[in-house]
Amino acid sequence: MSKAIRIHAHGGPEVLAYEDADPGLPGAGQILIRHTAIGLNFIDVYHRSGLYPPPGGFPLIPGGEAAGVVLAVGAGVDWLKHGDRIAYAVNVGAYCEERVIAADRVVKVPDGISDEQAAAMMLKGMTAEYLLRRTYKVKAGDTILYHAAAGGVGLILGQWAKHLGATVIGTASTADKIELAKAHGFDHVINYKEQDFVAGVAAITAGRKCDVVYDSVGNDTFPASLDCLRPLGMFVSFGQSSGPIPPFS
Repeated sequence: MSKAIRIHAHGGPEVLAYEDADPGLPGAGQILIRHTAIGLNFIDVYHRSGLYPPPGGFPLIPGGEAAGVVLAVGAGVDWLKHGDRIAYAVNVGAYCEERVIAADRVVKVPDGISDEQAAAMMLKGMTAEYLLRRTYKVKAGDTILYHAAAGGVGLILGQWAKHLGATVIGTASTADKIELAKAHGFDHVINYKEQDFVAGVAAITAGRKCDVVYDSVGNDTFPASLDCLRPLGMFVSFGQSSGPIPPFS
């Protein structure tokens, strides 16, 4: 019997239950896949803790991205076959060994990309895309600040922003994380445990500050992030790893 991790109520890690889960057979437009790697994201914690309501209610199989191989295809699926390597990003349901999923939600994984890489880049990569290209369209000459630079999204976004010609400033909490971020596109990384990041940004930019601040940390970095913005700059809140931003006026 295939296995899955389910949540039946909000709580800590102890509410994660390892249970039998029959994925069933694929219907029209669907495929049955066996996971080989599953991506982990903070939104999984939010669904478990109750910070975000669980899509579809309980019981819930968390997890928003994964990679695997096709085991069977349903009627009308003519571009995938048994054995194809695929990856995807969806709302929930990835914490399992096998699942049925709509075929139009997956992409083929090319040679040269491992299952682990594919599983870790889908949701995080799409997050980096909407931050850099749609929320605030970063261009050459911009200066950006990204909190948690050594995280999964940060390591993708740092390289992408550097390729676009931006000056990329990040924050991190340890020397190892700082070096990792610098190896992935960040020009400057501030150790926020040892230095006030607002003062650090002001020094790096000679007082000009940043065109945009991307913040997935939440409570611990707000409202100080606002002090890192130039006039008419943009603050982008897209996560709450340290807790939600408190009400403000």
